[in-house]
Amino acid sequence: MRGDLWTVLCRDYFQRWVPETSTVLDIAAGHCEFINNIVAGRKLAVDLNPDLINHAAADVEATVSRSDALHHLADHSVDRVFISNFFEHVPREVILSTLVEARRVLRPDGKLLVLQPNVRYCARDYWMFFDHITPVDDRALVEAFTAAGLDVELNIPRFLPYTTKSRLPSGPRLVAIYLKVPLAWKVLGAQAFLVGRPQSL
Repeated sequence: MRGDLWTVLCRDYFQRWVPETSTVLDIAAGHCEFINNIVAGRKLAVDLNPDLINHAAADVEATVSRSDALHHLADHSVDRVFISNFFEHVPREVILSTLVEARRVLRPDGKLLVLQPNVRYCARDYWMFFDHITPVDDRALVEAFTAAGLDVELNIPRFLPYTTKSRLPSGPRLVAIYLKVPLAWKVLGAQAFLVGRPQSL
């Protein structure tokens, strides 16, 4: 079911931020739901878990790596970087070093896309997962972006619900409808979506 949801999320929303000829990097890619479903000219995925290799589709270049140690990628070699539901699992210094590394690999006209549980709107359930160690909200992310040399182009504090087990309509057709009704985001949304771009030197 998660694969079906990400098919819709990529097709009906995230794809608008990703040119189909671009080079896209999914940091902390996990089960590769985003990178497997987005359309791009070159698709890259990194994750510290070696199981990444088993989840990546045939057209995805998967590399087992820390999020802040992308030594296999050259400076300014990526058009889009995507990070989803990751920063709550790592300490603040890793959040910042990951953003700095994303800034390094992005081309000057590239964009960083971050989908992140927003503790402002899901504080009651944020700690229901044992591996959540850092509270993060959209305002803190704006500060972190700036510290890493990124300007914030878009900040949607309330976008998707907190988890796929929440009140988000679970069927792909209903998810497609939800994405078309921003008013619903303001009621059900508990994940922030931010878009950043490298600051001009």
